[in-house]
Amino acid sequence: MTRAAPHPPRPGLLADYAPIPGVADELLDPTGQMRPVWAPFIRQLSALTGEEVSRRLARGAQYLRDAGVYFRLYSGGPTQDRDWPLSPVPVMIDDAEWQEICAGLRQRAELLEAVVADLYGPARLVEDGHLPAELVAENPQWLRPMVGVQPRSGHWLHHLAFEIGRSPDGSFFVLGDRAQAPSGAGFALENRMATTRIFSDPFPRANVRRLAGFFRAFQTAMTDLSGSGRRMAILTPGPNNDTYFEHTYIARYLGLTLLEGDDLIVENGQAMVRTVRGLEPLGLLWRRIDGEFCDPLELNDTSQIGTPGLIGALRQGSLTLINAPGSGVLETRAFMAFYPRIAETLLGEALKMPNIATWWCGQPKERAYVAEHAARMMIGGALETALPFAVDADAAAGDALRGQTGGALEDWLARQAGALVGQEAVTLSTTPVWADGRLVPRPMTIRVFAARTAEGWTFMPGGYARIGKSDHASALAMQAGGSVADVWVIAKGPVPADTLVSRNAFERAPPGILPARAADNLYWLGRYVERAEGAIRLLRAWHLRLAETGDPAEPRLMALHGHMAGLGLAPDKPIPDTLASLIEAARSAAAQVRDRFSPDGWTALADLAKSVETLSQKVTPGDDAAQAMSVLLRKISGFTGLVHDNMYHFAGWHFLSMGRAQERADNTLRLVQAFAAPDAVPGALEIAIELGDSVMTHQRRYRFGPSRETVLDLLVQDGQNPRAVLYQITEMRDHLARLPRRDGAGNGGAGLSDLDRRLLTLETDLQVALPGALDPDALVDLRARLGGVFDLLQSQFFR
Repeated sequence: MTRAAPHPPRPGLLADYAPIPGVADELLDPTGQMRPVWAPFIRQLSALTGEEVSRRLARGAQYLRDAGVYFRLYSGGPTQDRDWPLSPVPVMIDDAEWQEICAGLRQRAELLEAVVADLYGPARLVEDGHLPAELVAENPQWLRPMVGVQPRSGHWLHHLAFEIGRSPDGSFFVLGDRAQAPSGAGFALENRMATTRIFSDPFPRANVRRLAGFFRAFQTAMTDLSGSGRRMAILTPGPNNDTYFEHTYIARYLGLTLLEGDDLIVENGQAMVRTVRGLEPLGLLWRRIDGEFCDPLELNDTSQIGTPGLIGALRQGSLTLINAPGSGVLETRAFMAFYPRIAETLLGEALKMPNIATWWCGQPKERAYVAEHAARMMIGGALETALPFAVDADAAAGDALRGQTGGALEDWLARQAGALVGQEAVTLSTTPVWADGRLVPRPMTIRVFAARTAEGWTFMPGGYARIGKSDHASALAMQAGGSVADVWVIAKGPVPADTLVSRNAFERAPPGILPARAADNLYWLGRYVERAEGAIRLLRAWHLRLAETGDPAEPRLMALHGHMAGLGLAPDKPIPDTLASLIEAARSAAAQVRDRFSPDGWTALADLAKSVETLSQKVTPGDDAAQAMSVLLRKISGFTGLVHDNMYHFAGWHFLSMGRAQERADNTLRLVQAFAAPDAVPGALEIAIELGDSVMTHQRRYRFGPSRETVLDLLVQDGQNPRAVLYQITEMRDHLARLPRRDGAGNGGAGLSDLDRRLLTLETDLQVALPGALDPDALVDLRARLGGVFDLLQSQFFR
């Protein structure tokens, strides 16, 4: 079949594209001609109308929103979750050039491994004068307790990232090494997913190198390192971290357990995970927290996110950490001044890819050079680890003095001396971005990811690019308003499809583990959502009767008001702040388990919160607010159905369902105490049935209008009514029967626990009691006994 002739580039598409003079451009070569690697993509983009481009961009943005991709923006006020700032036009790199990049970075990865092994081992680099002692001894990233530790794997580094840029002459250089806890690999995957939805045409995407093979190789390497019978996990600082989404995404993608420091305990030198089944041995931990915070016992004693004894487990050789704590020292800016010479000493060869030119001001000759050439220097802290374009306080001070000459600058450099470093003010290459309906050049860097495997270092064929929002390099960071783009490595011809899926016809993963903290949060998620639903029903009942009577002092409204006041729901405004607080509590619990929570569920919960906020600002009391409550009730019911019907029925689902069942039972007991009391106001029984969502059921089951006995029978003792207390207790028993026991046996194979006995006696007592026997005192006692279920649940599973 003959392929139709490609569309020629539309003149208008590139007519206004003007590279910055003296700056390398990814799209156009120095003669102004389009680089061949870009030609297929530009032909495709040129064939699209402006309307088609807009539709495609919206499709990519919608995917990112649906997937819940975000980053956390830090500012002077509260932290904010922002949409992922994807620049839709990918960066194109020819496969041959990419192989050259990987060769240079492979050599650099070996250099970094040799340096960190020496710094925590024989320290020959300092002894022989290749590294100044003060840059190590005074470095906060150099962790003294790690001296002499021999990593179980034999290597300190297993996952690296390199920030690289292209110089005006077209060659690449290293801006920074990321060895502490490199971030971005998961975001690179999401960039690829979104970009391929924007540019879904088979050609030219068929020639783009796939990313899955990189993750599969790293997953295999981690499995080999974890040891037989031991778990692998990711250690995260928690939901407040700016890259927490990536932690959850990678955990799901690679099938790893996401842990926080409190999920771990070290016993007899072995790291163990606190699970609902008991303690489970851990063999490998991919840490995403800075090394100094890993172990408050031996490192930073103020850390709230680490695990005491973790360094001891490393020292004993029972645990592999990726990367080993202390590897962050390699990111030190001043080290870049010495890496070229160290490479010749340790590797016997010059660096294949140079790093940014760096001068440490602790040396008189270098300090004088920095002073003389300050106008084209970035001056900052020698022990800083931020990338050169991330301006810090020292760099700002350097900016203030850079324009001066003579004594002021020299005096400042002399006073600070070894605390400062000068780095060449780099000119970054530009890449095309889509802005205001056209392509414009913006500065960019590329982050390249490397993973150690049994065969050596392997590289992600692509990665992601940081794109500046303006011509200035300091605007590259997302916190400063920059964006990110996918990086396409283009082969000469179509590349084979590749996925993370095993090549075996059928391979079921072993059962996962459920940390006790995750189970606790799932349980409370179920409770908070059910509590919010009960609050919405109460508010709707109030506003319906207010619309009917117009008199807040009417007896039924007074009864509702008193009941709501006891729950903190007094309707001082149409939608009380308490309702928003309940939704936020549910979101907070869900955020703690995002690796176990579907993107659809998270989006539905976020939509519910947004609806509460929006409606709170415009509804009026009465019928308007009642209709708003009906909208919220449908939304929260949709969320509940989505989670309970679509979530895999693993242990976490049972805890979520138990929380929901206990809250519903407690809420029902509370409302029958209030509205089915012997002295309840006229019309209160109808309110109880309405709040229990059982109006139609009552009409069908009983011949006459509601009485106290029929309400108690239907809402408390009816085992077929999904709103009844007895039904919920039976549900809790069923869920408990499917949960793991500490001894590994099912509830049917071992003696009854205190929790088993409590639920069994509650169920039996309700089954044999006559409705008339459930007087107010009996209901109070019943609710107290039900409330004790949480203490028993906590004792058995969460502690």
